[in-house]
Amino acid sequence: MANNLINDEQQISYWPIRIYIEDTDAGGIVFYANYLKYFERARTEFFRSKGFELRKGLDNNINYVVHSLNIQYKKSARLDDEIIVATHIMSLGKTYLVFSQKVFNQAKELLVDAEVKIACLHYDSAKPRRLPESLISSI
Repeated sequence: MANNLINDEQQISYWPIRIYIEDTDAGGIVFYANYLKYFERARTEFFRSKGFELRKGLDNNINYVVHSLNIQYKKSARLDDEIIVATHIMSLGKTYLVFSQKVFNQAKELLVDAEVKIACLHYDSAKPRRLPESLISSI
């Protein structure tokens, strides 16, 4: 059973992104799959801001993978927009974390809303493993 975390402002990480031509389709709109890259980078920066380096886990046979996600595209970001990805942990279980990730434009309009479940695995076997205490204590 998952532990719900306090949804408090201190637990939210904000990561700014400028939209470049490489992020867009021929019409200057962000290609939908690029939001997944933004979410991945924002989660990595979330952990880094807590003093936790995901790369060090690989040395200890730990890997983190996207298990599942639910995403809703509300409005498009466009070329040269400045957006913000807000990230926080909604809940955690023994072997996973569930993140809420939202993309906002400069007018603070919600563009994309996602819930992403990240599983903790043994790197060598790809079998589930408990979240490391060092990760839990950092968040």
